[in-house]
Amino acid sequence: MIPISLTPIPLRIASLTHERNSLFEYPVERLAEIIREVGFRCTSCAKCCTREFNGHVFLLDRDVTAVKAIDPRALEPAPSPEFCDQNGTFYVSGYALKTQDDDKGSCWFLEEGKCRIYEDRFTICRVYPHMLHREPDEHGTVDWRQFSGLDQHGEYGHPVPDEESLTLARETKEYENAFLTQEIQFLEYMQHYFTRHHLRHVQKVYDDRLRGFLKGDEITVKVYYDGALEEHRIING
Repeated sequence: MIPISLTPIPLRIASLTHERNSLFEYPVERLAEIIREVGFRCTSCAKCCTREFNGHVFLLDRDVTAVKAIDPRALEPAPSPEFCDQNGTFYVSGYALKTQDDDKGSCWFLEEGKCRIYEDRFTICRVYPHMLHREPDEHGTVDWRQFSGLDQHGEYGHPVPDEESLTLARETKEYENAFLTQEIQFLEYMQHYFTRHHLRHVQKVYDDRLRGFLKGDEITVKVYYDGALEEHRIING
């Protein structure tokens, strides 16, 4: 498989647009039915609020705006920047929630196993563990995935009323659409930005600067937010 950073931007935009169109066509009733079949109930185990279990939590622009109002320190550039120009500047499509410096990588807002901003929690936190996007399974087969971490957290087989399942299904589809739209907008922006400033993605510079970062070098990362780029200088650890 060709690394995503080496795939031409127009092809990536076309692929994401196709995925978004497929998302539109996926019946909300089918997802609601799966939600009822799984019958997930949160047990407040807080596993999903840790990097150990869930990796990073990518935020939609509207959630970034909320974090900036609540506590801007909770933001960090999302990992794995998509591009690095010939001057060594990285570019990433959005922000992630910062984690605490503990063994599990607990969410910035997790306190004694509870979310201290639960009523104002972010979009992905509201729909999780429900999801609706295509990804490969352990055998590499790409198909729709509707649930994250099955049998690894929470409880199952609980009744979910029809209306509640439909609401969850609609909210999940809306989140996935917003995520794909933000990714497409980022790629379109970068296409024009690179052309306007005579920049290009250079994989060797990407790899060299990333190795330096892992050894403690400072790097510059520009984060796409609200139709523009915000610059950050970061050091590993």
